[in-house]
Amino acid sequence: MTKEVLVSVSGLQFAVNSDEVIEVITGGQYFNRGGKQYVLYDEMIEEYEGVSKNTIKFTDGIVDITKKGLTNVHMIFEEKKKNMTYYNTPFGNLMIGLYTNRIQIEEREEDIRIVVDYALDINYEFISDCVITIVVKAKQNAELALSERN
Repeated sequence: MTKEVLVSVSGLQFAVNSDEVIEVITGGQYFNRGGKQYVLYDEMIEEYEGVSKNTIKFTDGIVDITKKGLTNVHMIFEEKKKNMTYYNTPFGNLMIGLYTNRIQIEEREEDIRIVVDYALDINYEFISDCVITIVVKAKQNAELALSERN
């Protein structure tokens, strides 16, 4: 995998009344250090001015996501474990619980695909079942694939 990558992060919440998909596609950086793999990328928040600095760190069975900026959170996903953390937002802090059902990491030469299936609770109340899908591709290959589509 190259250092310059294209990162796609999509999340799906299975709520009672609707399913909501949120997706971010942006450039980022990938590196492997000390047996852990890292993806760094910035995320623009549409309704607000500012950037969220995001770090995804992953190894076998653990995905660690940190967001710093307008919102701040450090989420740790470990299969069959529940982790609690504060989600700091401009509107106040929320205590969130993340019970991870499954983590799937597929690595190929030019891309990495991570799927995290988890249950979300906020302030100790179940909210929804969720899935985060993260796809990291070598930037040159992603740009080539996009240009061949058009």
